[in-house]
Parts: sequence; C-alpha cells; structure tokens
Amino acid sequence: MLTATGTFSTENASKYLVQMCKHFTHKIDVTYNDTEGNCSFPMGTAAMTANPELLRVDVNVDDAEGLKQVKHVIDVHLERFAFREDFKNMEWSA
Repeated sequence: MLTATGTFSTENASKYLVQMCKHFTHKIDVTYNDTEGNCSFPMGTAAMTANPELLRVDVNVDDAEGLKQVKHVIDVHLERFAFREDFKNMEWSA
C-alpha cells in the first residue's frame, strides 16, 4: 500500500472539501460533512479533513500509478474550485 498526504493552506478548506465531495458523488462512493470526507476511487481512497486554516488529503492506493492518478484528480478539481486563490496543486508528501 502506498500513501501520500497533501495539504493546502486556505481559509476555505471546508468549502472546498464539500465542493469536491459533492462533485465526486456523481461517480464514486463518498461520505462527507463540513470537516471530513472519504472518497473511494477505483484506484484507492482519499480521506479529507478541513480546519479553519488547512485542507488535508490522505491518499491510500495499491500502486504508483494509482497514487499518481488520485493526486492528479484532487489537484485538478481543487484548481477548478480554488481558482480565486490561484491554486495550482497541493503540497504532497509521501
């Protein structure tokens, strides 16, 4: 199992968590509230947490390609939702 943690410093963490989870519910299994979200992608899972200053995403996948895909999906959607903050990608760590 491979893991990665992404962080994004923002005062809108809860807003983005909810936006992403609502968006993903059209294609995958998702549970969420204002501060936590769990997304089950075909290649792995993403557990999101939001506090007043930070959005955190913990990714768990089976292989390197799945890790790359989930990180990309998260970054692309956040870039769309957080365009006012000039977001490009999360700060990812293994």
